[in-house]
Amino acid sequence: MKFLDQAKVYIRSGDGGAGSVSFRREKFIEFGGPDGGDGGRGGDVWLEAVNGLNTLIDYRYQQHFKAKTGVHGMGRNMTGAKGADVTLKVPAGTQVFEEDNETLICDLTVVGQRFLLAKGGNGGFGNQHFKTSTNQAPRRANPGLPGEELNVWLRLKLIADAGLVGLPNAGKSTFLAAVTAAKPKIADYPFTTLHPGLGVARIDAREFVIADIPGLIEGAHEGVGIGDRFLGHVERTRVLLHLVSAQEENPGKAYKTVRGELDAYGHGLTDKVEILALCQVDTLDADARKKKVASLKRAAGRAPMLLSAVTGEGVEAVQRALMAVIAEARAQITAPVETRWDK
Repeated sequence: MKFLDQAKVYIRSGDGGAGSVSFRREKFIEFGGPDGGDGGRGGDVWLEAVNGLNTLIDYRYQQHFKAKTGVHGMGRNMTGAKGADVTLKVPAGTQVFEEDNETLICDLTVVGQRFLLAKGGNGGFGNQHFKTSTNQAPRRANPGLPGEELNVWLRLKLIADAGLVGLPNAGKSTFLAAVTAAKPKIADYPFTTLHPGLGVARIDAREFVIADIPGLIEGAHEGVGIGDRFLGHVERTRVLLHLVSAQEENPGKAYKTVRGELDAYGHGLTDKVEILALCQVDTLDADARKKKVASLKRAAGRAPMLLSAVTGEGVEAVQRALMAVIAEARAQITAPVETRWDK
């Protein structure tokens, strides 16, 4: 499936139906009086987070959404039916911004959450409302009110428990493929991963979701390489797994480069719990391994875990370290509070 994490859409709620001009006509009732019903309310435009989606690709091909107009009022004081609603289905983690792409409207983080983006116009009054002592047969009715229209940006930030960060070719996709059923592209050249990927890992009968994003290089926050636009997909994670390749000449420098980009991006990424691992250690002999570990320890201020997704060395230990942080974070989550959104 193609990946798209940002889309601009035009939405319009339905206009209200017009009120009716009608008079009661029955046998033996000479002056029946007005009985024109009100118009129905226009359809609403809703946003709903649903399961099974992790991209906004559907909104590349359709960008205009309009709810139906309310049905016009009818005689016998019959109110028109409400216009049909339109629901935009998006992945959990989708944010909606105004046309300036900066002002946040809503943030759907849980499957099943709904938000009313545009309310349908009210229906017009039928002529029954305009009867007075001096005008017993009014021949006027109100048109329905117009619906709301606006352009909005949809921006997806994937929901995952753990995020993989590191330089290109650090082994992130290899690790993701080793611990999940995901099948990311793996090759021996930089930027093999061009879009974020998700996988579900399982350890000790417990599961957690891992997000893999394209590698960062120095200057990514200024647009160098793929840039830092995909860092938003690890903003919501509970823990970062920072992978440094054992094939780096200076692992300490590689670590500082990525940390510098995380700091430049902001949004609290450097405040997240970070598990550091030196990966691809199967390519090193004992002496080289010691030197690389020492370099990384000096830069990070702590010893890294050792990992090889190819041989399996350290894979379970890293998974358990991630799961420990995630389990602690999950235990601190309180029950969700009902909001006005889905009333």
